[in-house]
Amino acid sequence: MTTDPRFLPTTTPDAADRHSFTDAAEAVARLRALYDQATQFLLGHFMRVLEGAQPEARYRAFYPEIRLTVPTHGKFDSRLSFGHVVAPGVYAATITRPDLFGRYLEEQVALLMRNHGVPVSIGPSDTPMPVHFAVAAQSDLAVPQEGVLGFSLRDVFDVPDLNTMNDDIVNGVAGPMPDGSQHLAAFTAQRVDYSLARLSHYTATAPEHFQNFVLFTNYQFYVDEFEAYARRVLAEPGLGYTGFVAPGNQVIDGPEGVIAPLPKMPQMPTYHLKRPNGQGITLVNIGVGPSNAKTATDHIAVLRPHAWLMVGHCAGLRNGQSLGDFVLAHAYLREDHVLDDDLPVWVPIPALAEVQVALQEAVAEVTKLEGYELKRIMRTGTVATIDNRNWELRDHSGPVHRLSLSRAVALDMESATIAANGFRFRVPYGTLLCVSDKPLHGELKLPGMATDFYRTQVANHLLIGIRAMEKLREMPLEKIHSRKLRSFSETAFL
Repeated sequence: MTTDPRFLPTTTPDAADRHSFTDAAEAVARLRALYDQATQFLLGHFMRVLEGAQPEARYRAFYPEIRLTVPTHGKFDSRLSFGHVVAPGVYAATITRPDLFGRYLEEQVALLMRNHGVPVSIGPSDTPMPVHFAVAAQSDLAVPQEGVLGFSLRDVFDVPDLNTMNDDIVNGVAGPMPDGSQHLAAFTAQRVDYSLARLSHYTATAPEHFQNFVLFTNYQFYVDEFEAYARRVLAEPGLGYTGFVAPGNQVIDGPEGVIAPLPKMPQMPTYHLKRPNGQGITLVNIGVGPSNAKTATDHIAVLRPHAWLMVGHCAGLRNGQSLGDFVLAHAYLREDHVLDDDLPVWVPIPALAEVQVALQEAVAEVTKLEGYELKRIMRTGTVATIDNRNWELRDHSGPVHRLSLSRAVALDMESATIAANGFRFRVPYGTLLCVSDKPLHGELKLPGMATDFYRTQVANHLLIGIRAMEKLREMPLEKIHSRKLRSFSETAFL
């Protein structure tokens, strides 16, 4: 039989009816049933053609969809930055991996029902599911490269489509969908699936392990200390931590667990200190530079974390600073350039009060300094982020003048990128850096100085980041997710 797509009929799973639900758990259960039906259909036919069977049709399945119809303007709790729509209309979102996002989806659907007093409708969407993403959940399977099979894969299965996996919604440039409905969520199902696959690739850990509170760092020393801390807290069950996950999805549940080194480490090694319901802490070593910072946050954002913080090293720019001092960013000078097309540099990135307070309180607790004494080892101010690691080697009249005009107190290559992408993706963000050198004042990052600095400061710095996350975890969601992060017209889902 020919595989010419002009002569292949299209076959799909048995048609599924659309149903309305007034119970969030039942709605999510229906999403899961539809998703499972679609993936099993694609996987079944994919396995057959992979084993050599001649394709007899074009095989197509669709993502499930949640749809909400709000008939009138109504009163809702305006203190919330999410969980409601701003005007009457029809709102919809394609959904993927309801097994992974089940708790999140139940929370969002329940809020919508409570705020608007209307049911949600669940049924198949008209967005095809790429076979790559149906296969991605099966760790022992992979989609062959083009040319390996005796036919073109895209002639028989749907493949990823950039038209449905971009950032138009979060960037505020997406119009209504073809049927006139508005967007209910910040990401389409294909965009989420793409990022879940990228996360596995870049971090060597499965998306299921990611926690709701994410620390980013730019040095391996923090990873070593994070593992040591994890082993200590796993020895104390009363603290609530249940396991530690290292690259390669290696899991230990006690202080004596063995983690084997991988033959090849991923680009951004990631570690997860787990608690029930994802309330633990994830640490991502993004390395040095804004490109990795953007890549990591682009993909972690689809998991809808409750906060992410940068805890790394920086250059101190003031003569009064000492190596090992902390910098709490309350503004950012953005010269990283990786987000210029998505978030223009004229957009201010505000400090978030809840995050700032949590970080300052954590510094005070760990250092045992309070009030005016805290100023001895910590400054608040503008952090400059640049894309040139060797900026010191350029003519100082340009960059140093800009740094002075901005009142910058520290400089790095990641913090503003992480904060700006937090702003763009509506993920609460913050930055606490540690001064590791002072290039404008003759204190360069040299091997001997660095070793002594790392030995004395990394443990305290990481502990401050962890303690700040624990403080944020204790806050209600509506307090963490600030209205500062929401635009004029927002999606209802967090």
